[in-house]
Amino acid sequence: MANLSKLEFMALDISGKNYLSWILDAVIHLDAMGLGNTIKDVNPLNEASSQEKAKVMVFLRHHLDEGLKAEYLIVKDLTDLWNNLKERHDHQKMVILPRARFDWLHLRLQDFKSVSEYNSAMFKITSQLKLCGETITDEDMLEKTFPTFHATNMLLQQQYREKGFKKYCKFISCLLVVEQNNEILMKNHQSRPTGSSPFPEVNTTTSNYNGRGSNHGRGRGHGRGRGRGGGRHNNRPNNNNNISNHQKWENNKNSHPND
Repeated sequence: MANLSKLEFMALDISGKNYLSWILDAVIHLDAMGLGNTIKDVNPLNEASSQEKAKVMVFLRHHLDEGLKAEYLIVKDLTDLWNNLKERHDHQKMVILPRARFDWLHLRLQDFKSVSEYNSAMFKITSQLKLCGETITDEDMLEKTFPTFHATNMLLQQQYREKGFKKYCKFISCLLVVEQNNEILMKNHQSRPTGSSPFPEVNTTTSNYNGRGSNHGRGRGHGRGRGRGGGRHNNRPNNNNNISNHQKWENNKNSHPND
């Protein structure tokens, strides 16, 4: 597990299920290291130096599953290793491609709870198709989305068509903004019944209560302990049900233990 933290990308699984993404990561990282020429058009006449090939061999073996690494333990030539891995796992295209085509065929916007979930599924499927050599354009992605709006949004999808989007990303960004605005609208609508007035502010209510009660006796020495301000007759429930006011009323009541 300690070696996993040092990997530049996910190691090639012994089953080869991640071969397509692994080979893409390997090419990108080797290009960044200035060693991409060692695996491009791999053949015995490759102009890369023996030292460069050795560095690439170490790098690739480091990104192999331990079981897979053991199987190719005696393979020391970069060309042999690269070609053997390709022959062994390149069939993954034939496994992934039919499934990706099936998912693309049945992809519908109306089947997702949010635009972001649909967008994530869209990019996952198109990435798999592209890894297998399929060509997916912005026009393809737009035409896949428009007809799959929910039937209740028929007019809405027609309006989006008429806007003439050329880029899928701009179209989906527009949908995301609308979705967020709709959520805010619904929250505001559900916060209180239509036509009702907002509740009075807590601070204003508390201030009024303190203003009325501050001049009434809180102790027996004031002579009004049983009057309108501080006696038992003040046990009527407060209309605003404010918790802080209720606590203050309880303190006033406890200050007259003999009442």
